[in-house]
Amino acid sequence: MTEMREGHTVIRMKRVEIFTDGSCSGNPGPGGWGAILRYGSREKRLSGGEAATTNNRMELTGVIEALRQLREPCEVNLTSDSRYVCDAIEKGWAESWRKHGWKKADKKPALNSDLWEILLHLLEIHKVTFHWVKGHAGHPENEICDRMAVAETEKQKSSVSKI
Repeated sequence: MTEMREGHTVIRMKRVEIFTDGSCSGNPGPGGWGAILRYGSREKRLSGGEAATTNNRMELTGVIEALRQLREPCEVNLTSDSRYVCDAIEKGWAESWRKHGWKKADKKPALNSDLWEILLHLLEIHKVTFHWVKGHAGHPENEICDRMAVAETEKQKSSVSKI
């Protein structure tokens, strides 16, 4: 646990590891996401998908759904293979988009503002450090998340084909 001091109060934050990945068949198309949450020796895996989405939306959704699992403010090390997610947070792009009415520097609309708004709110609750890893490069947790995301994408594909 980490201690943060606010005035005379000591707040102890649990340290949590989160790993996420997103998948999409076609872009847009059916997609899925996978996440692993780890606290000490405890681990939780979750996944989900949507029939019509984009890869970036699934990458964001994986991060959001993982952070939503936390019941109290935590210190989080979050690993993702999404440059879109990691760079937008670490380089301050998402905050800038929000500050400018969800417009990018080129004045074009920032995509996925609904999900960015949720993620930025969650980042006000938790102390999150983002770590980018290259996808499909053998990172054990990233490979597991990828398999979960792809499995969810396949579920979405098969449910769409039944219609």
